[in-house]
Amino acid sequence: MNVSVLQRDTRWEDKPANFARVRAMVEQARLPARSMLLLPEMFATGFSMNVSKICEPDGGATETFLSALASEFQIYLTGGVVKSSADGSKGLNQSVTFGPDGNVMNRYSKIHPFTFGTESKHYVGGNEICTFDVEALTVCPFVCYDLRFPEIFRDATSAGATLFTIIANWPAAREHHWLTLLQARAIENQAYVAGVNRCGTDPNVTYSGRSVIVDPRGNILADAGANEGIATATLDADTQRTYRQDFPALKDMRWSFEARGPS
Repeated sequence: MNVSVLQRDTRWEDKPANFARVRAMVEQARLPARSMLLLPEMFATGFSMNVSKICEPDGGATETFLSALASEFQIYLTGGVVKSSADGSKGLNQSVTFGPDGNVMNRYSKIHPFTFGTESKHYVGGNEICTFDVEALTVCPFVCYDLRFPEIFRDATSAGATLFTIIANWPAAREHHWLTLLQARAIENQAYVAGVNRCGTDPNVTYSGRSVIVDPRGNILADAGANEGIATATLDADTQRTYRQDFPALKDMRWSFEARGPS
């Protein structure tokens, strides 16, 4: 299956402009039908804390755009959407995937809001890991800061995940962490990992892109570099499955043990 990551310099809180640019890039890319395409976290607005301005109801502008684009180009399409929490007091930072029929396949709420960047003041964390099937792969979506918490990847692996998608707005100052952690999550879970980041700048931060697709051995299969563009790799479920069989490290995982402090 072809998986692609699309990175660009997001126009700050300007949904129509971002929709138009993403659509033009997808049209130019001519992706094969039934490919999977990932767009960054909050791709329609940038990493904004202005929840009251950018959040949407079900079927809002961003979801309508994603649905139409997936249907028109017959692809699986994942992008970042901001919704209101159940009580309306904060936002939910979500990764939402649409199928080639234009229908929602999966909706995941970011479990770990980025406290250091004040996200937790404006967004509430989700509490559910979810997986869904795309062609022959079992996909588990995460969002940006989630990448720093390997335990949720382990839980997803135990639930059958073979491809992790991470949509992000990851700052250039920590680019080394981004690349290292993506490769680590692939190696330790013997899974494909696709991480999509934005490039350019917003009012607060500079972003270096480096959207990559990593194989289960930790090798980078595709790298979008630092500028706007789309990077693509072909993922093979049989290759991933065979690697887990030939090097069955996951069978040695232990889930229950005692942790002690200094004696």
